[in-house]
Formats: sequence, C-alpha cells, structure tokens
Amino acid sequence: MPVLFGVTGAGAAGAALGAIGAQPPAPSAAARPTARTVPPNGYRWQLPPGFPEPVVPADNPMSDAKVALGRHLFYDTRLSGNGTFSCASCHLQSRAFADALPRAVGSTGEVHPRGSMGLANVAYSPALTWANPLMRSLEQQALVPMFGEDPVELGLSGREQELLQRVRAEPRYAALFAAAYPGGGDPVSLDHIVKALASFQRTMISGRSPYDVFKQGKTSAISASARRGEELFFSEKTECFHCHGGFNFTGTVNYVGKGFVEMEFHNTALYNVDGQGAYPATNTGVESITHDPEDMGKFKAPSLRNVAVTAPYMHDGSIATLEEVIEHYNAGGRTVKSGPHAGVGAESPLKSEFIKPMELTPQEKRDLVAFLRSLTDSTFLRDPRFTNPWRSTR
Repeated sequence: MPVLFGVTGAGAAGAALGAIGAQPPAPSAAARPTARTVPPNGYRWQLPPGFPEPVVPADNPMSDAKVALGRHLFYDTRLSGNGTFSCASCHLQSRAFADALPRAVGSTGEVHPRGSMGLANVAYSPALTWANPLMRSLEQQALVPMFGEDPVELGLSGREQELLQRVRAEPRYAALFAAAYPGGGDPVSLDHIVKALASFQRTMISGRSPYDVFKQGKTSAISASARRGEELFFSEKTECFHCHGGFNFTGTVNYVGKGFVEMEFHNTALYNVDGQGAYPATNTGVESITHDPEDMGKFKAPSLRNVAVTAPYMHDGSIATLEEVIEHYNAGGRTVKSGPHAGVGAESPLKSEFIKPMELTPQEKRDLVAFLRSLTDSTFLRDPRFTNPWRSTR
C-alpha cells in the first residue's frame, strides 16, 4: 500500500481532482478552476486551461517583482559557495527543470544519492523532494541545497553573510530587491532570497502538451498509438493512474479549494536487497524520515508531465529510458542480477499492491510510451519567462 499523509486544507471540501479514479484526467474539467483567479494583491496567474490556482503561503504573496527577482537568483552562480553553480545547474529548462544526470552532482563535486526532480508544476506539490513528507514549502526546501552539508549541493553553509555581500555588490539587484520588497531599509536578506526563489518556481506551470489539446477536443493532437496508450494507462490492467492520476499525473497534489491534501509515497519494487524488501542503505525513502520499517523504499510518484525529457528515471536515475521503465512495471518489479543491490523486486513483501505483472504485448508497450511522450509541453521548455536573464548581459 502507498503511505498516505493527509492534510485537511482550508478550502472548500470535495474539490479533489480524483487522483485515484478510473477516469482519465480532462484538464479543462477535472482540474476545477477556482473562482479566485486574481488574488487581493492583483497578481495574475498565467494558467493553462482548467488548471486550478496554486496555494501560496500567506507570508509570501505572489508579485511580478518577486518573480523577476527570483528568476535572476535562480540562474545566479553567486548562490554557490565557490561561485560555479546556480539552481539552474541541476534544473534545466530544456528538461522541464530536471537534470540529465542519474544522480545530482553538487558544486563541490559531491554526488547526491538521488536525481534532481523536475520543477514543472512544483507549485502544486504539498511535499517537496523524493521522500520527505515534512518538506512542505518551497521556501523551506530552498534552504536545503543552499546550506545542506550531507550532501553538499550549493555549499553555502557558514557563508550566509558572504552570500548577502555578493548579492548586494551586483548592481542589477538593487532595483530588483527594492521593487520586490519596498518599504525602506536593506531589502537584501536570506528570507527575501528564498521567498523570491519560491515565487519564481511557482510560475513554472506546464499544461499545454498535445495531450492537453487532445482533451480539449482536438482528437488529431495525439496519435492513434497514444490514444491506445491513454486507455491502457487508465485501465486496471496497468494500474498506472492509481499513483499518477489527476491533472498533474501524481497523487501528491494541492491547490486552492482542495479539501484534503494528499501526499502519497510508494514502494515500486525497484530493489529487494535482503529478500524482505530492503532498499540500498543510502536510499531507503520515507523510512529515512519516519524510521518505520513499513516505509522502506517508499518514494513520491513524480508528475509525469514532460516525462519524455526527464530521463534517466526513478529516484536514483537507475533506469535509462521510458521503454525500460515500462519493462520494470510490466515485470511487477525489477530484478538486479548481481552486485551489492542484487535481488528480485517482484518478490518484495513491501511493494505497492499496484505493482504486479501486466503481461503487456509489444504493441501495448509502444502505445504506453507514445502516450507518455504526448505529455511533453514544448512551449514550456522554451518559454522565455523561464530562461536565464543573465545570458545577454554576462
């Protein structure tokens, strides 16, 4: 069973998107538009048709000025201890703000145990990172890569004042910080930096893929193979939709008006190193937070939007292609034949009830891949609102 962390939201009850359900998500219908499209401060979201409004912390309301500042900070290598890395070093727009590496490599060369998650639609995620139900806001999460020491990512631990001095020394920031945080005094602070970064990331919303166009009524937007794949994806034969349902193709989602916030973590039978369902010691999933043996190997099911450009796959990048991902699930778990992680995932007593042999035909496997490829939002991958603002000036 997936582990579920339920949080009662402040909005109207009963507005769930049907993250677990038998019906395919129709972005224009399943994701109910909220009536509150213009917050009190006048910020206007640029949402795809049918997408709900993201939840924003009360102490960090959205503003165009904060988004502009956050965009500059996101691409600024001043935000690493040795001045070589920025957030964008591991979150590439061309890859839906994921990374090409199996496991992330920090500014000092230290290798992270997990891959960089894509940031597309991260505004809708009530739990950040792969397996931490306690990581609840982008403002909180931003501090981890900046100041974390195990592993070192941006390498800023103990160098907070140096970071602020660097930022103050950049002439462009004077106007950007003043616009984002008016009111006098020195607006350059760590609190304002993380809030601006979070504001920018909340604008990274992707929902204009060929599949979205198809669901809005243009049947020719995706191929016949992709349409067959859609039927398989939402069938009991594959069970895919149980963990990747709803408008954002993940069971972990929140938005304005959602009554019950769901955070789901699953053991997908990727490993079984001891015959009892154990994962490699450096990557035990939610168990590393809760220390509950039942949480061994449970990780968040990421959104599948733009999944075709976010290879390699799984939390540790250990599967290279979408075709191999389908093979993994078709077998009901992965078999690692040799080495320290050897084991038969299909025999794991801890795997999700949805992971079972599918007996897919070769054509059905191709159809599933075609469907997943139809979730690529090419406009998002090139959207100038998310490009590097320093590129033309450095």
